[in-house]
Amino acid sequence: MWTIVLLIISNAFMTLAWYGHLKYKQTPLLTVIFASWGIALLEYVFQVPANRLGEVRYHFSLVQLKVIQECITLVVFSVIAYFMFQQAPRWNHAVAYLLVVAAVYFAFRQ
Repeated sequence: MWTIVLLIISNAFMTLAWYGHLKYKQTPLLTVIFASWGIALLEYVFQVPANRLGEVRYHFSLVQLKVIQECITLVVFSVIAYFMFQQAPRWNHAVAYLLVVAAVYFAFRQ
């Protein structure tokens, strides 16, 4: 489903824009702000069509789109945190993520 693929790409850019600059602590703040804005622009290039397709073509509600996006955000964030920052997930992270999965279940329940 294109909505999911586009949201994964969008969230990869979003996570890099929000947290990637932390790898470059010596870089001036203004430089990382503008770099993050540039990366965030790419996020929107994928997020806007993802939400449009999800609502128009796949008939997801706004709540469903938001819950899908948050779930994808956690997965993408975890992968980037592990590989870029060497921060392994812990048991309490798994519990938190399971609660988000429960939110997905209830958001899609009719």
